[in-house]
Amino acid sequence: MKSTMMVAELSINDIFARAARLFPQSEVVSLLPDKSLRRQDYAQITVRARALAHALRALGVEKGDRVATLCWNHHAHLECYFGIPLAGAVMHTLNLRLSPAEIGWIAGHAQDKVLVVDNVLLPLYRQVSQHHGFRHVIVFPFGEAQLGEAQLGENVLDYERLIAPHLGRDFTPVPHDENDPIALCYTSGTTGRPKGVAYSHRSTVLHSLVGALPENWGLKGSDKVFAVTPMFHANCWGVPYGALMCGASLVFPGQHLHAEDLLDLMVREQPTLALGVPTIWLSLLQAMEASPGRWSLPPGMRSLVGGAAVPESLIRAFAAKGVTIVQGWGMTETSPLASTSYIKPEFQNAGEDEIFRRKALAGVPVTLVDLRIVGDAGELPWDGKSVGEVQVRGPFVSGTYHEVEPDPDKHTADGWLRTGDVGSVDAAGYLRITDRTKDLIKSGGEWISSVDLENALMAHPAIAEAAVIAVPHEKWTERPVACVVFKKGHEATPEMLNRHLAASFARWQLPDRYEVLEAIPRTSTGKFWKLRLREMFPA
Repeated sequence: MKSTMMVAELSINDIFARAARLFPQSEVVSLLPDKSLRRQDYAQITVRARALAHALRALGVEKGDRVATLCWNHHAHLECYFGIPLAGAVMHTLNLRLSPAEIGWIAGHAQDKVLVVDNVLLPLYRQVSQHHGFRHVIVFPFGEAQLGEAQLGENVLDYERLIAPHLGRDFTPVPHDENDPIALCYTSGTTGRPKGVAYSHRSTVLHSLVGALPENWGLKGSDKVFAVTPMFHANCWGVPYGALMCGASLVFPGQHLHAEDLLDLMVREQPTLALGVPTIWLSLLQAMEASPGRWSLPPGMRSLVGGAAVPESLIRAFAAKGVTIVQGWGMTETSPLASTSYIKPEFQNAGEDEIFRRKALAGVPVTLVDLRIVGDAGELPWDGKSVGEVQVRGPFVSGTYHEVEPDPDKHTADGWLRTGDVGSVDAAGYLRITDRTKDLIKSGGEWISSVDLENALMAHPAIAEAAVIAVPHEKWTERPVACVVFKKGHEATPEMLNRHLAASFARWQLPDRYEVLEAIPRTSTGKFWKLRLREMFPA
């Protein structure tokens, strides 16, 4: 017997066409460099994306060519998300927080031919251009005086002037297979050179469908999504694709990521869903505590937080303000959503402490993602106690890297991605991340979780931020050192902090010392930069 179903390939071009036809009035709001707001609707965005596709083809961009972006979060970057694949090209989002040499190396490895860059990032582009040359550079001017090509070189073009002749023209998408790439994103490269992950039409559509489920993003057409997560970080977690799929409105903060600016924009636009890394939400909480009554968060707002472990204390603090935090876990290689910390039906009536405890876990594997825990002797049981490496596989999980030889340290012989995270899964299917393999502390032959120590420290009323690292020790091999940032007007002695930790940790697990900092250094994606901390405190 054969199936009677039609064979239809998956394509984000179909999501784009559907958004143009069904949701023309959905809004896209961008905070510009001068802090003015630009409001557009899907009708305008889709017209401009088609014009961009026409312009790229006119420049000689062919199927499979890489078109890079060096942009903040705004409407033109959204146009690139769809206009570049319409033209058959591959959008490569460059991480603007990396060094110019690193950006140049990545652009060279990806063989980027065209660059779309923000006017405000031209100084960075000039430095990057010393390491990689682009055939064409398209500058988005944010409504400023139009740029003359002579200002930077004959290969530099003005975005608005480039697309203007094509506005209002229909565009037939370049023919493609559902497994053709549409976007390229490089990993952070914390353990070597960054590696390219190429997302396909198929993987992106499936990721969008799974992400939009109620247990995950819970997206619907009436939502207004505040996209704080950088659009160069795992495609803004894939949410822009999901938003157009559902017709949800989008709010982009541009380059304005200070807590006060974000809170002002939240109050003004009243989003129903916001997304960002934990350090963003910690900064929002600190700002609200420093200025009581200045801001009121949108009632009932949901927040998707990921990129690093979310402390239970942070989840509780925002719950008290009427905001529900859903923790997501994943990585660039998983598109990035792999699990979410929603509350399964059997725990809906559990006590408050149990519910918050589960919200602070990495969560349940999402639909279509398989997960296993592997130790030295093989796969481990889901008993909540057995700890090993977290491995995943699925249709939106990367099975290899762009132009890189297969690496057994990243992919197993039987087809699983080795995430580099260490954790356990309980009988109900909840994943608990213990640490990154490179961040685990091995003291006297026993493992200490830096994540657990950090979460416990950030529950102390005096501490705003905490990061725990391992330092070499002559007798015990390694010992934990805690780097902490105190809340304004607060302080605590090491003895006080260790007494606080002693309720949950054995004496030998407590930090040997505390380093007080004004701020924890952060990586390009906003995570605590432990490599830098280890350099600062080598012993």
